[in-house]
Amino acid sequence: MASVRKRDTAFENIPSIKAKTLRINLNPDIYGTFAEIGAGQETARHFFRSGGASGTIAKAMSAYDKQFSDAIYGVETDGRYVTQARLKTMLSHEMRLMEERISRETHPERLFFSYANTVATIDFSKRYKGHGWIGIRFQLDPDQKEFDEIIIHVRFKQNEARLQQETLGILGVNLIYGAFYKYHKPKKMLKYLYDHIDRDTIEIDMINFSGPNFKDVDNRLMSLQLIKNDMTDAVMFGPDGNNLLPAAVLYKKNILALRGSFRPVTKVNMDMFEKSYDIFVRDSTVDEEKTIVIFEITLSNLKASGEIDEQDFMDRAELLCSLGHTVMISKFQEYYKLVEYFNNYTKARIGLTMGVNNLVAVFDEKYYRHLSGGILEAFGKLFFKDLQVYLYPMKDPETEQIMTSNNVKVHPRMKELYKFFKYNNKVMDIIDYDPEIMHIFSRDVLKKIINNEKGWEEQLPEGIAEIIKDKNLFIKKLEPSEKA
Repeated sequence: MASVRKRDTAFENIPSIKAKTLRINLNPDIYGTFAEIGAGQETARHFFRSGGASGTIAKAMSAYDKQFSDAIYGVETDGRYVTQARLKTMLSHEMRLMEERISRETHPERLFFSYANTVATIDFSKRYKGHGWIGIRFQLDPDQKEFDEIIIHVRFKQNEARLQQETLGILGVNLIYGAFYKYHKPKKMLKYLYDHIDRDTIEIDMINFSGPNFKDVDNRLMSLQLIKNDMTDAVMFGPDGNNLLPAAVLYKKNILALRGSFRPVTKVNMDMFEKSYDIFVRDSTVDEEKTIVIFEITLSNLKASGEIDEQDFMDRAELLCSLGHTVMISKFQEYYKLVEYFNNYTKARIGLTMGVNNLVAVFDEKYYRHLSGGILEAFGKLFFKDLQVYLYPMKDPETEQIMTSNNVKVHPRMKELYKFFKYNNKVMDIIDYDPEIMHIFSRDVLKKIINNEKGWEEQLPEGIAEIIKDKNLFIKKLEPSEKA
């Protein structure tokens, strides 16, 4: 009974939507604009309803018609309005008007903000459930020259436009409230975005913090929180450390994915990538200009030693980003789920680069027992289209035999199934590999780094060892109590 009371108390401590809007409305300094396109003025409506809105809302508008929207915010050359670029244009335009029209001499304590969203709710056929961009640009000090900004992307899961609109309105309130009152706790603020919202109604698959009050926030770590909090299934970030929207990165692209622990990234990882990429782009159906390479780490890999070690994750991310790569963190332990995810955004060629051990695991039935169709159902999803596996060989540590697709050992029950895919060119060997580096394994390099042994530097790509040493990567940062 005590645990039930504790849960009830925790729930009651979450401010209601009205309490959140009223607290903002009664703050005499917070003042800004609402620009909402595509789903009505759902967020602004909450502020109007709670009372005292005249002290908060300078303007609320919805430039719903595309011609009016273009007249205000400029013409979108690609004809797309539900984009991050459009949202940023809206935020910039509205904030500029605030600064132009509200005198600082008359209102020296005002904290300006501009809230905006551009969304597409579910269509009439209910085939596409819709998505949207939501953001706020704001200041926490009236003398603040550079504004803070939070931008998120959402995917709707409800089957009625009215319900999606209501959810959007609540999310908008949570974002504005979090920006002013929870900005110093960005990780917790992510969770607060779901206050009074069921997790199965909306997905947050990207968030970026920027500005002076978020200078210490690493957006890659915020990406990880989205996965940890079950807000989405996969996140991506680029070499600059900023989070990317998977749908935008993958849309209609040829995709080459390389899964690994990258703990740390080694010469073998880079050889696998470079050699498979050469094969991939030589295919007549692949346009190199429309090709994206993804270095993917599964959540289960990050949890290999128990709970997720955020510092360990950041160390891996640091090295991959330094090499200029796009990184994806996913919840897809099985390869067929990863391919299924890619297929949501592209019908172009998909390639998977993997080692022999990974291929053997793909043909292990135990990973598919939860499927009614078993391994055949999984393989139907994995190989149903023009997908190809690029296999990097492995040297058997006992016999020193080079293991390839021709002599790989799968379970006896899987031999005929394997032959089917092998002879239909679904598995292609990487033959121009570097035999001098086949002995390198990330786990061995990691042990040497942790134990301060010599000789690991030359097993890593150029420049990586220097970064590891300069920043003490993969070495646990001891708390003061642990040092004593």
